[in-house]
Amino acid sequence: MRNLNLDQLQTLVAIADLGTFAAAAQALHLAPPTVSLHIKELETRLEAELVVRGRRQAELTPAGEVLVQEGRQLLLASDDLVERVRRRAAGREGVVRVGVSAGVSTRLLPLMLEALAQRCPGVELRLEAVGSAESMQRLKAGTLDLAIIASPQPPLPEVRQTPWRNDPMVALLPASWEAPDTITPDWLASRRWASFAPATQMHGLIAHWFGQAGHHARPFLTLSYPGALKSLATASRCAALLPLEEVQDLQGAPEVQVRPLSPTLMRPMAVAHRHHPSPAVQSVLELLAEFADAH
Repeated sequence: MRNLNLDQLQTLVAIADLGTFAAAAQALHLAPPTVSLHIKELETRLEAELVVRGRRQAELTPAGEVLVQEGRQLLLASDDLVERVRRRAAGREGVVRVGVSAGVSTRLLPLMLEALAQRCPGVELRLEAVGSAESMQRLKAGTLDLAIIASPQPPLPEVRQTPWRNDPMVALLPASWEAPDTITPDWLASRRWASFAPATQMHGLIAHWFGQAGHHARPFLTLSYPGALKSLATASRCAALLPLEEVQDLQGAPEVQVRPLSPTLMRPMAVAHRHHPSPAVQSVLELLAEFADAH
């Protein structure tokens, strides 16, 4: 059997998205008979009915649904390959796919992106919000090139982990609260506080901090992004435990107060990548090293 024709596959996906053969023809700038021919040839090649034509709407058969679902990924991979070839032919360095965990500072990330754009304009970063454990698996599978992860993660032979930052955690409190100079688990356990979602390593770090003091404290609310936690404290809703790097822009702000934690709680992070990185990935690694702290 011959390989799938990507143009025909794109036609099927367009029909699934737009609902009719006519709409797909218009969107793809094809003649209606060409759209019908694409589907007929696909069905002949696969020996399966893929689309049922209705009076108003075309509906996918179960076989068609499978092909569309997997075909979307195939088309994305094809587009990515074409872009990489064009970049290489034009002398540009390439695309680097980066997984970013929830703990990465929303203040630090734009600074890194700006520095990369100035130093390596030929490198395009494609950022994905991915949990640390999933990032490791995707690095192993080759669907990510690099990831900023909570550390440590279980080792994988295909992936190298390099310590990157070890930032202190602080408490961000509403300005109206009467708070001590340092925030302890005993003081915070009886108050409203927000934390990172349970699936994150940050959640585990904070739970352990409370646990060492004999508390099984439950957060008032859990969220996945640091910016949302900052907003809660700013709106005088509750306290939030965040990396100091994340709240430096709020130091001295009248609507909140920043307090250190006692005992100290640190947020360790690492940079993970496959062995033998490409020149484009290596340029990103060198830039990230400049934003590392002293370990």
